[in-house]
Amino acid sequence: MSGDTIRLAGLRVRGRHGCLPAERELGQEFVVDVTLFLDTAPAAAHDDLSRTVDYGALAVRLAEIVAGDPVDLIETLADRLASACLAHDVVEAAEVSVHKPAAPIPLPFDDVVVTIRRSRA
Repeated sequence: MSGDTIRLAGLRVRGRHGCLPAERELGQEFVVDVTLFLDTAPAAAHDDLSRTVDYGALAVRLAEIVAGDPVDLIETLADRLASACLAHDVVEAAEVSVHKPAAPIPLPFDDVVVTIRRSRA
């Protein structure tokens, strides 16, 4: 696997994910970080966006997923986001973190984060 990465950090999107009815009804902000593992040399050698991942278009797609159909678990959401990253042929693997800073936890906390890594192999 290539040692090159593209990282998109801190994508903030409102979604309605969670097991509780209030989470579905009211929604909350989710924060997404993705790291794509790919070989950026062909894109760099030809200065050609079509040989890499358009991170602007990827951000829009990821935001659509977060704002779209709700799921109970952020693990499921992370898996859907990873699949969207792997839809790009040049991406060898993707690491996705979904943050749920307003999770319904009755104690003081900073964040809840689920991180997954998926690859083609």
